[in-house]
This record gives sequence, C-alpha cells and structure tokens, in this order.
Amino acid sequence: MSFIMTKYLLRTVVVAALALSAGTAAAATSEAQQEANRQTVLAFYEKGLNQKDADAALAYVGDRYVQHNPNAADGPEGFRKFIAFLKEKFPKSHSEIKRSFTDGDYVILHVHSVREPGTRGNAIIDIFKLENGKIVEHWDAVQPIPEKSANNNTMF
Repeated sequence: MSFIMTKYLLRTVVVAALALSAGTAAAATSEAQQEANRQTVLAFYEKGLNQKDADAALAYVGDRYVQHNPNAADGPEGFRKFIAFLKEKFPKSHSEIKRSFTDGDYVILHVHSVREPGTRGNAIIDIFKLENGKIVEHWDAVQPIPEKSANNNTMF
C-alpha cells in the first residue's frame, strides 16, 4: 500500500472515529435530556394532580401550554381551573404513575387515577411534549376500569 493510500485510509478511520464519538456524546446528551424531561413531568404531575398545587406545578410549564383534552382549557389559567375543580369536587383524588416512557421531547405516562377512594378509577395515558425542558403540550386518553373484564389481565 502506498504512503498516500495509507494516509488517506488513516484519515478516513480518524474521521469515522470522531463522528462515532460525537454521535455517542450526542446520544448521551439526548438520553440525559430525556431523563430530565421525564423528571420534570413526574414532578409536574405530583405537584399538580396529587398535591393539587397549581402554582408549584406550573413552574414546570413553558411559555405556552397547549391542551388537547377537549374538557380542559389552554394555558396556565386552564390548568388552574382544572386543579381548582379537583380540589373542590375530588379533594382525595390520587393518581399513581405505573409507568413512564420517553421519546425525544415527549414523555408518556401510564396512570391509575382514582378520584374517589374505594372506586376503581380510570386508566390514563398522558402524553406531554417538552421544549427547552418545559412542558408545552398535553394529550390524554382516559378509560374507566370496568367491574368485569373479558380477560384475566389487569389494566396496569
């Protein structure tokens, strides 16, 4: 192999190694940000839904808060109204997060929500979008837990 060919091959290997290490660093940062996003959503949920402290929960929300649940209004005031509703109608409500997942800027929760102690409650999937470490959008799907199931599996 000639000197020029060896030099070219060495340069290619070095460039490839640098690209791989940069990709690994970017992946580590991405994983770190995803975990930070997950912790943000978990704290938001605990402060808002369980402690019913809207102001503490809103510290985790960005400049905008787009709500995709048709029963809840957009923005901080919409969230405050929802928490006020929970405080008034269901002061002992509690949501237990069974699972949490991250996918880029999204955090997904699988939740068992019980508004009145002693009832079966609802299975909920909550999806949050974050920008710059703050929650900016929310979607959810809610399914009542039935008395009887067609199978022996739980919803959690």
